[in-house]
Amino acid sequence: MSADPACGDALPTAARGGPVSHTLSRVARLHRIAAGRLLKAAGFYPGQEFVMMCLWDRGPVRQSELIRTVDLDPSTVTKMLQRLEQAGHVRRSPDPADRRAVLVEATDAGCALLTEVTAAWCDLERLTLAGLDAGERAELARLLGKVEANLCKEAAECAVAQDDRTSSARSTSAAEL
Repeated sequence: MSADPACGDALPTAARGGPVSHTLSRVARLHRIAAGRLLKAAGFYPGQEFVMMCLWDRGPVRQSELIRTVDLDPSTVTKMLQRLEQAGHVRRSPDPADRRAVLVEATDAGCALLTEVTAAWCDLERLTLAGLDAGERAELARLLGKVEANLCKEAAECAVAQDDRTSSARSTSAAEL
């Protein structure tokens, strides 16, 4: 079996002008793979946990608001919701305040997975930050926050979602990292 090319040290010729961007892309890919493996026990595909996190924290929300919050393409969220609904984790129903809108809420079965997903994210954090001391973890969080802000300026459509994420990220203390 050959090694994963994403784990190699060689920088492709085309990426030589962006070694940090290349590394960040590789890290994001590997992080998503690790998250997927950890979340598989709860029956989630990568990304579905973000939908559930929103529902666990906010309760029933309109599907349009959920799409804005998770900052994904509407068709992607719709497909996620179909899978989550088929698995019995969410329920969609007409909004009584506006029958044209759809409300999405976590079912009791979906709410029962909160502890499992929380544990998976704790394991992912430990795996991701293994070998870094508290100062390095705080510095990494600070630098990644700056990188995220730079990218959000470029992708203006994520400004609202960015505000939500940075305010919660700023409240994370170095001790929690």
